[in-house]
Amino acid sequence: DLGERLRRAGFDAEPPETLFVAPVTGLPAAAELPAGVDLHTVSDAAGVELMIRAHEQAFGTDSSWLRQRTLTRLAEAPDTLVAVVVLADGEPVSAARMELCPGTGFAGLWGGGTAAPWRGRGIYRALIAHRARIAAERGYRYLQVDATDQSAPILRRLGFTALSTTTPYAYRTTP
Repeated sequence: DLGERLRRAGFDAEPPETLFVAPVTGLPAAAELPAGVDLHTVSDAAGVELMIRAHEQAFGTDSSWLRQRTLTRLAEAPDTLVAVVVLADGEPVSAARMELCPGTGFAGLWGGGTAAPWRGRGIYRALIAHRARIAAERGYRYLQVDATDQSAPILRRLGFTALSTTTPYAYRTTP
């Protein structure tokens, strides 16, 4: 009855997601980006702002909650976070994060999203390849991701295996 308890406590169920896992060694370590598109590592407040803008364009939601969380993680535990933003002609069009879990062999892929006009051009695949390469370099054996139905087909083609489904819940800030 967890779902019902969460709803009574002020949480709303979001669309279900699929939990995927893949061995890092089986994933592409490189992917080409379209002409005029560049991938940048986020390491400071300016990069976080670009990442937030890309995230909001990709998902159509307010991502201000992610700003402070990312800044804090970069300041307090920078070895456990890889954040990237993709720029097209200097404008943010895609972003993603990888959270590293020391001692587990697993790295989690989060927030991978691309603005609608840029979808279907290999950017999401390039974000996965970039993070997979970094995970391998740092000794992680597996990547996991909670994926929407939009990302699931790409992940399957890349070799990820669906293990289960999850239902995220978000706390309502207004009644």
